[in-house]
Amino acid sequence: MKNDIHPDYHIINVKMTDGTIHQMKSTYGKEGDQLALDIDPSAHPAWNGGSSRLMDAGGRVSKFKKKYEGLGF
Repeated sequence: MKNDIHPDYHIINVKMTDGTIHQMKSTYGKEGDQLALDIDPSAHPAWNGGSSRLMDAGGRVSKFKKKYEGLGF
């Protein structure tokens, strides 16, 4: 294997939508950086059985629905 071709793998802080912070290893940023998630397993209907609704950040969901409103959504 070649030396010095792989990205640095280090610990970062990942901030979930509910405000909790978890430490994970990643190639994102540098050691100690924080990555804030808009959607995570606690907030996304695909992972929690559809019990919560997705937040419409910046009107993107409503813009999508308006664009495709005639297609039977």
